[in-house]
Amino acid sequence: MAQMESALSDAMSSIEGAVGVALVDYTSGMALAALGDNQVLDLNVAAAGNTDVVRAKMRTMEMLELQGSIEDILITLTAQYHIIRPVTGKSGQGLFLYLVLDRKRANLALARHRLAKVEADLEV
Repeated sequence: MAQMESALSDAMSSIEGAVGVALVDYTSGMALAALGDNQVLDLNVAAAGNTDVVRAKMRTMEMLELQGSIEDILITLTAQYHIIRPVTGKSGQGLFLYLVLDRKRANLALARHRLAKVEADLEV
């Protein structure tokens, strides 16, 4: 658990414009760990809702018989970016990282790059 919280803390401190980040189990929709400003966004509600996004995309890929896996899913809002990144390590199967960025302060390309590093270093 400490490693998860450390990874989320690293994401919040190293990604410019980060508002919140969570590690989510997409089979249950529960956030295993979350860090951020709950005044801006309820990360537990967002985690549960974005579980549906991940499941829908996986079902669609299956129906289309697409090869490969989801690298990340980007949702662009007028004031925020939301990035969903499935965890690819064996110990993280069924989990995804969810990052919320303030669009005015964030560099999207750099945020995706840093979130990929957080995901690669994550031990669950």
